[in-house]
Amino acid sequence: MERPNAWKKYTEKDLECLRLIGEEYRRFINLGKTERECAEEAVGLLEREGYVDLEKRIAEGTPLQAGDKVYTAVMKKAVLAFLIGKTPMEQGLNIVGAHIDSPRLDLKQNPLYEDSDFALADTHYYGGIKKYQWVARELALHGVVVKKDGTVVRLCIGEKEEDPVVGVSDLLIHLSQRQMEKKLGEAIEGEKLDLMLGGQPLSGEEKEPVKARVLQILKEEYGIEEEDLISAEIEVVPAGKARDFGLDRSMIMGYGHDDRVCAFAELKALTEIREIPEKTCCVMLVDKEEIGSVGATGMRAHYFENALAEILNLQGEYSELKLRRALKNSCMLSCDVSAGYDPLYADAFEKKNAACLGRGVCFNKFTGSRGKSGSNDANAEYMGKLRRIMDEADIAWQTAELGKVDLGGGGTIAYICALYGMEVIDSGVAVLNMHAPMEIISKADLYEAVKAYRAFMEKA
Repeated sequence: MERPNAWKKYTEKDLECLRLIGEEYRRFINLGKTERECAEEAVGLLEREGYVDLEKRIAEGTPLQAGDKVYTAVMKKAVLAFLIGKTPMEQGLNIVGAHIDSPRLDLKQNPLYEDSDFALADTHYYGGIKKYQWVARELALHGVVVKKDGTVVRLCIGEKEEDPVVGVSDLLIHLSQRQMEKKLGEAIEGEKLDLMLGGQPLSGEEKEPVKARVLQILKEEYGIEEEDLISAEIEVVPAGKARDFGLDRSMIMGYGHDDRVCAFAELKALTEIREIPEKTCCVMLVDKEEIGSVGATGMRAHYFENALAEILNLQGEYSELKLRRALKNSCMLSCDVSAGYDPLYADAFEKKNAACLGRGVCFNKFTGSRGKSGSNDANAEYMGKLRRIMDEADIAWQTAELGKVDLGGGGTIAYICALYGMEVIDSGVAVLNMHAPMEIISKADLYEAVKAYRAFMEKA
């Protein structure tokens, strides 16, 4: 029952394809370190492949036919793409869905202050993080500032070679006795994850001169006033690019593999489909998964079914009943990463039910925590169907759970999509260091995920 290592079956052609996909993926996550940036990269990729904004088709009233390609961007933070198939949509779609938000630090709405000749900024962490991993390292600022007149200013500071970086300081080891006696989760407090932004006072300024100097820079370089930060979304992420990992370059280390590796694999798979599929294929890139899929851009919102309603309408087929049938009859892969087995922390895993890097795309029949709480538990019939599709397409795949039963767990968007009555299972790429500033994946698993998602969309 042990799944073989995918690398053992590769030809020279496979290895070259794998190398090229790895390079394309590194570029994707380097340019898409926030959900806004990732959505923008996705839209650019789709438009280069001939996908048209659904809103444009709605405005024109142009009917949709088999083979048509449309997408919709939701508040610049989520993206849906559809390749219209031959069969009526009420017979269901083949859907692959991932999330494009990742754990990070966010600047608060009133962040700036000065203390002891330092200019600092308050942050609020987003998603599940180990807070100690975010101190004493280079960080970058990404985001948008929206002025009262609607002008949008984009920020990206810390990624170019000549850029400065920012960061959160840590206490020196010489004075850390009390800090080191605390539990790991308590050693760094959330309210102490404050960014250090500067240390030079503004000449002639008496009140908070260092903060004034930072504000002067923001004003001169970006036209931003302090009050503009009230209507800003500025995310603090690790600075630097994703890199090949390992002396054999078999892996990639970078920020945001969870879950942009699956988002990229979905997009790549969709754009490789050359024939008109039997069923309509859908790629979903959603926001807010790391904080419960809430808000207008999270999976709990109704933009997916709204987009389906618009497509049915452009096909001259809309009715509430047909929309409900389309949702119920669909099949979905909830494409989210899984915990990769780490031999240095073997006691956290049950090895024969763990995902190993390099053994292909992973299927998690269920997620949740402990007694499967908060889980989507896929049907055995659906798992059987997927086994056939994967094996017929010669795809390396494996199954897994998220660690030992009583240690914790996690969730995805699968249980939300299952509310429509569709068949859903989690399928993704194994990751080491999940939710850390720098995560690790195998290039082989990325390559197999692309092939798996394409086979699913064409054959399910």
